[in-house]
Amino acid sequence: MTIRRIDLRGASSTGVPVDYRAAVPRAEFDVEAAAHVVQPILDEVRTRGVEAILELGARFDKVELTDIRVPASALARALEELDPDVRAGLDESIRRLRETCAHELESDAVTDLAPGARVVHRKVPVNRVGLYVPGGLAPLVSSVLMNVIPAQVAGVRSLALASPPQADFGGLPHPTILAACALLGVEEVYAVGGAQAIAMFAYGVSTGSAGGTCERVDLVTGPGNIYVVTAKRLLKGQVGIDSEAGPTEIAILADETAEAAYVAADLISQAEHDPLAASVLVTDSETLADDVEAELDKQVAATKHVERIRTALSGSQSGIVLVDDLEQGLAVVNAYAAEHLEIQTRDAHDWAARVTNAGAIFIGPFAPVSLGDYAAGSNHVLPTGGCACHSSGLSVRAFTKSVHVIDYTREGLEGVKDHVVNLADAEDLPGHGNAVKVRFDPATGSGTA
Repeated sequence: MTIRRIDLRGASSTGVPVDYRAAVPRAEFDVEAAAHVVQPILDEVRTRGVEAILELGARFDKVELTDIRVPASALARALEELDPDVRAGLDESIRRLRETCAHELESDAVTDLAPGARVVHRKVPVNRVGLYVPGGLAPLVSSVLMNVIPAQVAGVRSLALASPPQADFGGLPHPTILAACALLGVEEVYAVGGAQAIAMFAYGVSTGSAGGTCERVDLVTGPGNIYVVTAKRLLKGQVGIDSEAGPTEIAILADETAEAAYVAADLISQAEHDPLAASVLVTDSETLADDVEAELDKQVAATKHVERIRTALSGSQSGIVLVDDLEQGLAVVNAYAAEHLEIQTRDAHDWAARVTNAGAIFIGPFAPVSLGDYAAGSNHVLPTGGCACHSSGLSVRAFTKSVHVIDYTREGLEGVKDHVVNLADAEDLPGHGNAVKVRFDPATGSGTA
C-alpha cells in the first residue's frame, strides 16, 4: 500500500511564510466543468417536469418507472422487514441526535433599547425543505437521520426526501433508506436521483400520481456526487442550499503516543467512501508514520472495498505530512480545514481547544470519525474542500431563518426621530426622514399609535 509523504519539516525556519493549505492538495472536484452536463438536465426538468425525470432515471439509473412517488405501502413494508439489529442502531442514533438538536434550538433574543423601543431577534423555521440522500456506492441511511432530524426539531412543517431508484429493488430507493424514512415519519419520498432530484425540488413538478405534485421547496440539503453539487450551485438563488459538499476527507493530528492501528483504520474508513476521498495524517513522529504505513499494508488487504480504498489512499489528495512539532502540525490542520479532524496526541483536549478550522473535531483514541457518522449525536453533514474555515456543518440552525421584529411606540420613535431625519438628509433621502416627521405633524393623522 503506497501513500505519499509530504515533508514540511524545516519549512518554517526560513522566515518565509508557508502556505500550508496549498502544501496539502485536495482531489480535483471541478463543479464548473460539470455545468455543461448539468444545465441541460435542469432545463429539461423545468420545462418537461416528471416526464423528463422518468427519462433521466432510465438513462442514468437504468430503471424504467411510471411514477416517482414512493407509495406508503413500500415505506411500511421496508420498516416491517428491517433487520432488528439495524433498527436498534437507528433508534439509538435517532435518540442521540434528537437530544443534541434539542439543545441547539435558539430562543428569541429581546432587546429593549429605550422605553417603547424593542427589537426581537426571532428564529423562524423554513417552510418546506427538500432532503437528498445518495444511493450510489453506498446506501447512506445515516444521511436520512442527519438531514431529517434537525429539520424536524427546527419545526420545518413540510419535508420531502429524494433518493436514487435502484434496479435491484424494483426501481425504489434502497429499502434501508425507506425504512429510516418510515421510522422518522417522512411520508413524501421520491425515487429520483442526481441533478434531476435537485431540479425537482427547486422548480416543483407534477408527479403523475393521481394528479399529485412535488411542490417546490425553499431549501435543499444533503450530500451528493459532482452532478448533485453542480445542480445546487446552478440553482442557488432559485432555492436555498446547505453547502456544495465535495469528496469526504479526514485529517488526523497525531504524535508518538498514537496507536498506529487506530490511525490506519481511521484513514481507511474515510477512503472507503469514494476513490476521491482524502485521508491525511499530520505527525511529528517518523516512527508513527512508518508504523501507520505498515498497518495500512495489512489492513487494506483485509477490507471489502480494496480497490476503492487503494485508489483513495494512493491519490494526490491523501498522504502523511511530517512536521517539526505539534505547533507546526496545528498550523497545518488549521490551514487544511478538514471536514473531519481527529486529535490523537497527548493532551488531546488542549490541542483540540486551539483548532479553529474543522467541520467536526474528534478527541482521543476512542472517538473515531465513524462514531460521528452514525451514533455520536453529532451531525455528519459537514463542510468539505477547506470550507470549514468559513462554514459549519448541518444543524438545527441550517433549517431556521433569523427575522428582526421592530416594535416601537410613539415614545420610542420620538426618542430617535431626529437621528433618523439627520441621517436621511445626509444620504439625500428626504422621503425617509419625512416618513418619521409625518407621524409627529399635528396636521396628519392622530400621532397616537
